[in-house]
Amino acid sequence: MKASINDPIMEFKVLRNSPCSVLFLVLVVSSLSLLFILLSSNPSATIIEPKQQSIGNTDQNSSNFSSSIAQPPIDEDEDEVECDLFAGRWVRDAARPVYTNSTCTMMPSARNCAAHGKGMQHALWRWKPDGCELQRFDPVDFLSTVRGKKMAFVGDSLARNQMESLLCLLSQAATATPEDAYNGYSKFQTWHYPSHDFTLLFIWAEFLVEAKERTDANGTGTDAFDLHLDRVSPVWAEKLPELHYLIISAGNWFIRKNYLYDDGNLIGCVLCNNNDEDVKDLGLGYAVRRAFRTSLEHISRCRDCDDNLVTLLRTFSSNHFEDGGWFDGRCNRTEPLSEVEVRSAAPQRHWDFRTVQVEEMGRMKEGSEREGKGRMEVLDVTKAMMLRADGHPGASSLATRSDCLHWCLPGPVDMWNDVLLATLKKKRKRPLL
Repeated sequence: MKASINDPIMEFKVLRNSPCSVLFLVLVVSSLSLLFILLSSNPSATIIEPKQQSIGNTDQNSSNFSSSIAQPPIDEDEDEVECDLFAGRWVRDAARPVYTNSTCTMMPSARNCAAHGKGMQHALWRWKPDGCELQRFDPVDFLSTVRGKKMAFVGDSLARNQMESLLCLLSQAATATPEDAYNGYSKFQTWHYPSHDFTLLFIWAEFLVEAKERTDANGTGTDAFDLHLDRVSPVWAEKLPELHYLIISAGNWFIRKNYLYDDGNLIGCVLCNNNDEDVKDLGLGYAVRRAFRTSLEHISRCRDCDDNLVTLLRTFSSNHFEDGGWFDGRCNRTEPLSEVEVRSAAPQRHWDFRTVQVEEMGRMKEGSEREGKGRMEVLDVTKAMMLRADGHPGASSLATRSDCLHWCLPGPVDMWNDVLLATLKKKRKRPLL
């Protein structure tokens, strides 16, 4: 085949036979050399940053749910991609779980779903953020990050559920020693890791603020509480100066008849139907907002606290009772819910709880960081956990009723500690103010 006049090979042959070919080649080489020298003096000029694209949902076995309320961007190094860890989907992962009931000896029986016939399908999923990868929990990395520190989970039994998950995850790399009498339902627990001088605590404070159960004439608890919304619970407040990391959470205990106090005076109630003691029902949102505002303000004003105290607020974790509640409901799902199912079935109050928590943390975070008083972040797990109706113990762990509130171990709750480690590492990369 004849070469075209536009064929570069033919053009080179013509040039080579030209009388001026030597001079032309010298000029070309000189020009290229000069260009190389100029670019070498500014190496960044040759680097083109790739555009980050959100990874779409291409897995038919995934459950997608994006945030309708944007999270503040997480502080990262300038060469890292900003990513909302909490907007994403659940995807199947045959490499899960990280641990089993045979490799975690301190797993409470009530969370040991595999031992009670549930199987392990609920544990074969991982959380996939839309714009990045959430790293699998690395116990060695975690222990290196918290070496010589003290961390506390403060809240109700779901806060304890997260600590139980963390204990199992860390057990794959180190041995923890309980520093107090331990059983699966202890309201106060302390674990120590001698290899890293790391101490882990669980402190029961189901409302975060000071609370006392009301009793009847016989001294029997009525399941209704007096909540002092302007006073933090002393059980965790007195421990605060010792801590380097604090994870607070609350929510489910507010969903009952409670009486609200401010400055020692009864100001209202919640779920009281406006017929008790002639007080006004102020609504669940009011009680939750006041409790978190009081708690976060106390942390921000703590003069004896570590200057680099990291405070994390884990948002509301919903239950998945169907056809009833705690005493007669069930949860027999075998796969995550779809986004459509969540939007149609999730109680609005659960979304409202999460919104209040994010708003209060955002309000306090801005002022605290401006004044250089530690760091505050949200672990916004609500959306991810709304999808996981399949991750509860259900009827497998309790003979008398189904548990559709707490989470199986291993299971979706392990994701809370995936994002915990990711958040701690991001905070660690920048010097604290």
